Amino acid sequence: MVHSVTPADGLMRFIEQSPTPAHAVDSMVHRLQAAGFEALDTATAWSLQPGQGYYLVLGSASLIAWRQGSAPVTQAGLRMLGAHTDSPCLKVKPQAEIQRQGYLQLGVEVYGGALLHPWMDRDLNLAGRVIYRSTSGRQVATLWQHPRPIGVIPSLAIHLNREANKGVEVNPQKHLPVVLQTAAQPLQWCLRDQLALWLRESGHPVDQVLEYDLCFSDSQPPARIGLEGEFIAAARLDNLASCYLALEALIHADPETAATQMVTLHDHEEVGSASAWGAEGPMLERVLRRLVSDELGWQQMLDRSMMLSCDNAHALHPNFADRHDENHGPRINQGPVIKVNANQRYATDSETAALFATCCEEAQVPFQRFVVRSDMGCGSTIGPITATRLGVRVADIGIPQWAMHSVRETAGVMDLDYTLKAMQQFLQREALD
Repeated sequence: MVHSVTPADGLMRFIEQSPTPAHAVDSMVHRLQAAGFEALDTATAWSLQPGQGYYLVLGSASLIAWRQGSAPVTQAGLRMLGAHTDSPCLKVKPQAEIQRQGYLQLGVEVYGGALLHPWMDRDLNLAGRVIYRSTSGRQVATLWQHPRPIGVIPSLAIHLNREANKGVEVNPQKHLPVVLQTAAQPLQWCLRDQLALWLRESGHPVDQVLEYDLCFSDSQPPARIGLEGEFIAAARLDNLASCYLALEALIHADPETAATQMVTLHDHEEVGSASAWGAEGPMLERVLRRLVSDELGWQQMLDRSMMLSCDNAHALHPNFADRHDENHGPRINQGPVIKVNANQRYATDSETAALFATCCEEAQVPFQRFVVRSDMGCGSTIGPITATRLGVRVADIGIPQWAMHSVRETAGVMDLDYTLKAMQQFLQREALD
């Protein structure tokens, strides 16, 4: 079946360009620049004009972008979309080189709550941020990605472990080092030296690689699958899908809206958000305080503001339907999900749920609700953290997906379109009632 261009096509391109959070932010910066948004610096004075778009890169993998509203923020408030740029992955250790049993390997550390078995038998690529000293003596940071897959974590054959299909523990220290090549004899091989060579080959004036922040990623590109092409299968859908949709909603929202429209994208959500650039850190508050001049203005702005915390939801799995509450099993391609938890693992309350439901109705898109089974624990995201830190109203929402935290996840093509429309409707909304 031939399908028309949808948000799924743009998302797939974005994911392919974004093997790491820093790459994702770089891709989004290019998109914002093309849309006429202006870069700002936290260390300089700002002169903000109504209708103009602005953005800030914080750290290397967090981003805040907004379009200044036609009315002062103390009168019209903010319409915020929040998400996170990071995904569970395998990060390369600082001294990663391992030579054993005739193979060269790199040791890795598991970042976040990754499903580990799916990482095996994948063609793995290496990418990230490299800090080097240039030939002129300057310290330079650059993004880098190897042009082809270079590693694999081979499974142990069923013949050597007959109990494998009954469930086997993956020990990250013993079972996850990534194989790079055969090494019958000991090699004088250093990752930093190899990175220097690779960077020089691409035109960087490298004297010495000082440090790196690298991770492995699955090299298989995103794809539309299903008989009608109704699914998207890709790495890092949690949460690059939300990042992409939020940014597109901001870029295409009505620039004449009274309220200031904002997207805030944080790193480190998958490890708890407690960092300078995570949702628990000061990043968002520092930027928001630049928009008002006094404490009264700060209170007025927050009282007239709201955030949609956008992070994917667990779609009902047809083979494991009993893992869901029987009345709250969201289905793929049936619309965005309002996530609710009585114990505040999500920040949604009845008021904010009603507001988002209204936005969906106004945008003419369906919506669903998710509540975890009463006998299971519930995950969380940046919504409760932001609500606690700022005292702003929040609804936790997201597209439904399968295989969350796997190396390859699945979501619905129609849900991307539905959620984009609902986000855009929220950003353009004048009243929060």
